[in-house]
Amino acid sequence: MSEPRSAPTVGQVVLGKRLQDLRERAGLKREQAAKVLRVAPATIRRMETAEVALKIPYVQLLLQAYGVPAGEAEGFVQLAEDANRPGWWQRFHDVLPGWFSMYVSLEGAASVIRAYEPQFVPGLLQTEEYARAILRGGAVGQIGHEDIERHVALRMRRQELLARTDAPRFWVIMDETVLRRPVGGGPEIMRGQLDRLIEEAERPHITLQLAEFSSGHHPGTYGPFVLFRFAVPELPDMVYSEYLTGAVYLDARPEVAVHLEVMDRMAAQAATAQRTKEILRELRKEL
Repeated sequence: MSEPRSAPTVGQVVLGKRLQDLRERAGLKREQAAKVLRVAPATIRRMETAEVALKIPYVQLLLQAYGVPAGEAEGFVQLAEDANRPGWWQRFHDVLPGWFSMYVSLEGAASVIRAYEPQFVPGLLQTEEYARAILRGGAVGQIGHEDIERHVALRMRRQELLARTDAPRFWVIMDETVLRRPVGGGPEIMRGQLDRLIEEAERPHITLQLAEFSSGHHPGTYGPFVLFRFAVPELPDMVYSEYLTGAVYLDARPEVAVHLEVMDRMAAQAATAQRTKEILRELRKEL
């Protein structure tokens, strides 16, 4: 049986969908494909939904059964081998929950990331000091200093995404609460964080908007969420919503459409990107 793991890479998700498409184009049902491998039909389903890693011998047999030409099959196998390689984030498996591992993979593959954050500066824009203070303040149970430092290191490593030549467009709406709530023992941490936000807001692929108190209630006040959009057709738009001990991933069109509409309405109601830059500078002067 194929080996399960905590979370698939985006490459495995894409190839799983392509395998399903090839099977359907060949006119085969999962039961027929399962006979080729001499496995249960559930194994084919798990391969196509990226619930298990793609075993290369299995992939080769399926491609042959689906009538894929040798040259195309060789390229597919190479992609499968690449997709099976552990992502950089798996080096942080000791502190990275399985439910968040998928998030990091999606984050790295997205062409557009839109986020609503009512409580904290998004992780991709946090300073090291701010991140450390947030993690210390939220630590529960037996989380020690070393674990917190590992979490900080992971967060800083994730931020390299925004410095890539092919960096995604990152569009964030933050509630004013994010900037009004003190973090750390004094103003120094928030000063540094505001400096970071002012700097990041000038980058062409980053858009920051602030939902001010004065603008009143808005439709996103239920909780934070992130919208991912991808350049590859096999991956639909996806919504990530986190809670205290886990997260949910939504890709059903009706659910994604509702979140997209809410995000658009919040963007129209929030301070413009230019006004947000002015607010950030004003808040920085207050500290």
